[in-house]
Amino acid sequence: MSKKIALVINESEISAGTRGASLGPGAMRVVDHATEQFIFGKYPNYFVSDCNHLLDQPTDLRWGKRADGLAEVYQNTADIISERRKKDDFVLVIAADHGSAGGTIAGLKIAHPQNSIGVLWIDAHGDMHTPYTSPSGNMHGMPLSTALNDDNLECKKNEVSEKTQHYWNVMKNIGGIAPKIQADDLAFVALRDLEPEEIALMKRNNLRNISVEELRKLGVQKVNEHLLAKFANCDEIYVSFDVDSMDPDIVSYGTGTPVKNGLTPEEAKELLVFFAAQEKVKCIEFVEVNPCLDNKKNKMAETAYDLFQAVLSAVENR
Repeated sequence: MSKKIALVINESEISAGTRGASLGPGAMRVVDHATEQFIFGKYPNYFVSDCNHLLDQPTDLRWGKRADGLAEVYQNTADIISERRKKDDFVLVIAADHGSAGGTIAGLKIAHPQNSIGVLWIDAHGDMHTPYTSPSGNMHGMPLSTALNDDNLECKKNEVSEKTQHYWNVMKNIGGIAPKIQADDLAFVALRDLEPEEIALMKRNNLRNISVEELRKLGVQKVNEHLLAKFANCDEIYVSFDVDSMDPDIVSYGTGTPVKNGLTPEEAKELLVFFAAQEKVKCIEFVEVNPCLDNKKNKMAETAYDLFQAVLSAVENR
């Protein structure tokens, strides 16, 4: 291997509204075995301890469901990510729901506190809610707000318990660093399902989304060049890829919150492989494969695996 690569497997699904995402990493391993590629055996695997047992009992945290467990998952995730990055590994994360991504970002920041982190968020959703604004309380819609340390109180509509506030603040302050990222260093691709509170936060921070329509008008190459220029002053880059960024009618509905009119797998691959080839990119994360919801057997995992394989190849060859 020309690069030190660590695979981090995170099966936490306590922040999603629908169960089954914890099986996503395993579904990708099934594809690995069926195709006899055995990629998971080529690189060291590191497993994040989850708190999925909390899903077997009700939670009293209405606007930050199971925030107590998610705070623990954040710390567990950050510990592994920071350890691997301190050893200069390229980290490829395969996670269940998107809620734990705030822990991934925390781990990157803890490893190198002096570094500014550019974040490329490829997703159908903005994931910028907070307990004060969330319509559901499901915390897979909140990871970016923990990284930004932004409560979005300007759009507050929920009365949040002291217990929820406590764990929310724990998550924002993992590693004793807040914020972990700056809004100027955040870029979005393929968002198409946003609530008014998230739109207001984006406007306040001058955050722009490159829509699927715009991406096709400009071409993926031009979009990649634009994004790389945006991150020019960042010390490192993290790419978070939610499979719901892709069009469910083209791929499958094997994800928790599918949204029509998304990226094609080919467009996703062009985005991901371009960034995987950049030395400044230190971590790429795949999230939200849910085989329990797949209407085409294991198609979503098969598609995600193909992208995962292409990313690893690009990292190895850079």
